[in-house]
Amino acid sequence: MSLAATRNWLESELPALLARHRVPAAAVGVLHDGEVIDHACGVLNLDTGVEATTDSLFQVGSITKLWTTDLVMQLVEEGKVGLDDRITRHLPGFAVAEEEASREITVRHLLTHTAGFEGDVFTDHGPGDDAVERFVASMVDLPQIFAPGERFSYANTGFAVLGRLVEVLRGTTWDRALQERLATPLGLTHLATTPYEAIRFRTAMGHVDPAPGHVLRPGPSWGMARASGPVGAMLSMRVRDLLGFAAMHLTQGRAPDGAHVLSEASCADMLTRQVDHPASVRSEAQGLGWSLDDTTQGVVGHDGQTIGQSAFFRMVPESGLAVALLTNGGDTGGLKNDVLAHLLDDLGGVRTAPDPVPPKEVPAGFDLDRVLGTYRARIVDWTLRVDADGRLWVDEMPGADAAAIGDAPESYQVVPYAADQVVTAAALHGAHHVFGFTGEDETGRATHMTTSRVFPRAR
Repeated sequence: MSLAATRNWLESELPALLARHRVPAAAVGVLHDGEVIDHACGVLNLDTGVEATTDSLFQVGSITKLWTTDLVMQLVEEGKVGLDDRITRHLPGFAVAEEEASREITVRHLLTHTAGFEGDVFTDHGPGDDAVERFVASMVDLPQIFAPGERFSYANTGFAVLGRLVEVLRGTTWDRALQERLATPLGLTHLATTPYEAIRFRTAMGHVDPAPGHVLRPGPSWGMARASGPVGAMLSMRVRDLLGFAAMHLTQGRAPDGAHVLSEASCADMLTRQVDHPASVRSEAQGLGWSLDDTTQGVVGHDGQTIGQSAFFRMVPESGLAVALLTNGGDTGGLKNDVLAHLLDDLGGVRTAPDPVPPKEVPAGFDLDRVLGTYRARIVDWTLRVDADGRLWVDEMPGADAAAIGDAPESYQVVPYAADQVVTAAALHGAHHVFGFTGEDETGRATHMTTSRVFPRAR
């Protein structure tokens, strides 16, 4: 399909897809062989009725981690830091609860989500320039789930530490470093790291649909804490500017004027396999910052979620292709499946793997007694239980940090999916979700639950 045909498809199909998936607004952008198209439709805020345009800003959530990774890799190129440097070499005050782990954690561990400490904490340390510094200083009580380098567990908090590393070595805030070292050289004009900048633009509001009515409404707030800026709390941009970032990576680190923002070696290193993802994750492995979704077909990228906003970003470097979808609520996973899968197939020949579905029979080797119980992190408890009718459920009980941003208790019926996995019986936000179980204690029970995170057994 040509880009002209792609534009026609978006213009004709996207409005109906938004209605089908109850997504208020979306912006879609495609970069292929150096050419860009973008399209937007829908309503940015259901309370105000403001319509989306291609210049509208959406939050990109954890796609921000790719930008933080670039800032770190620039420091690596300049010899200011090494990937295998212990983080305490540059941040002497850094500490988590386990003293030995605090000494052993490296820059590479943080970039690859293998540092092993609690990964989902979003405490607010105010809107000031010292927010990231204060957040990192508060990590002294974060428990160690596994030894540094042992395995992958997606960790937001690790990227706050990397953001602080950038601040210390650049002598400025993470926000200003991003603007000066990435946005300005790339010529990105519609980008904001805080609400004070985002208000200058036509900006999307996230929408949530709490039970029982499942009626979409604007979320309780627009952004998360500034302390989590390097993690993905508030970075917002139009879809064309996200593709400007992609263009730099597809041209081996070059800005539009030909100057190197990153070296070709750094761009390659970021997409080099570092650690495998667990079987419960629908991607293969982790590079430096980047998710290696499908190494056979060369698909890499990242997704992002904030309060009622979801963003999806994929690149196929061999095809010179990048695709982005930015949304502000509803069944965003279902919309992603319809839009990204179509565009990746038509423009890159990428066949997206089907979502997991519940099997018709219990898989061989599934041991219910091995997996029942509660698995705990600071932000959430997961309890796998059997009800009076013999049905299997996963109860999600958010901790105080999650409840503060609007998360509420949920229960999901699940069924056995593999010897050490269960899957949701119904699709959630467009996809069935898999929970995996690993390890073995002295009684034969699993020691950890895995999603994209690792949760140790509590009881």
